[in-house]
Amino acid sequence: MTLAWIATTLVIGAASFVMGLAGFGIALVALAFLPHLMAPADAIVLLTIYAAVFSLAMLVQLRRDVEPRAVVDLLIGTVAGTPLGVWGLAVLPASALNRLIGLMLVAAFVLESQKLYPHRLRGRHWGLGAGILAGVIGGAVGTPGPPVVLYAATQGWSARAAKANLQAFFVVNEAAILVGYWWAGLLTREVRGLAVAFAVPAVAGAVAGALLFERVDQHRFRQLVFGLLLISGLVLLVRG
Repeated sequence: MTLAWIATTLVIGAASFVMGLAGFGIALVALAFLPHLMAPADAIVLLTIYAAVFSLAMLVQLRRDVEPRAVVDLLIGTVAGTPLGVWGLAVLPASALNRLIGLMLVAAFVLESQKLYPHRLRGRHWGLGAGILAGVIGGAVGTPGPPVVLYAATQGWSARAAKANLQAFFVVNEAAILVGYWWAGLLTREVRGLAVAFAVPAVAGAVAGALLFERVDQHRFRQLVFGLLLISGLVLLVRG
């Protein structure tokens, strides 16, 4: 057992806890640290595997709260945007994309904290746009959450409905991304081995977060979401 193995275990456990609590964020949290412990591309693919499994598990639990019509445009958009993102991971430097994502997250927090962020966005183009952007950045740097989380915050969904709808989206989004990774040769035997090796801390963290979710009210849930976006955004801006 090496220091790097222990550090990776702690990072994955903490990131999975956030995923279980908020319904997103495993990659946003973990990618601030994992690229220092393994190849960035391996970290991105590894976290996508975990995110897909956890999203499916939470979707089963929250299936009765899903509003299918609410996520149709998001799904159409993400299927269209994912191929470009996968291509980006294969050929483009992740640092520039990370900093652009970080800037977007910090801007979203500023709008929210100053009460400038729109409480309602109407029109299919918003959902399509959020889905496309989630597909692109999800495929490229493993963080599809920010665009759809920001979109969800403007739809007036309850905390439980938001979590359910997000999982329905992520299951399709991450499945499409994983197919793209497989096609591009990024879903390697080494990455699959890492997924098995760190499965226990990942599952433990996600379960702990899910158990705590029921104790968080909607106001605090919204604060948690935007606080997470700010922290992740600053980390991405600094680390790149």
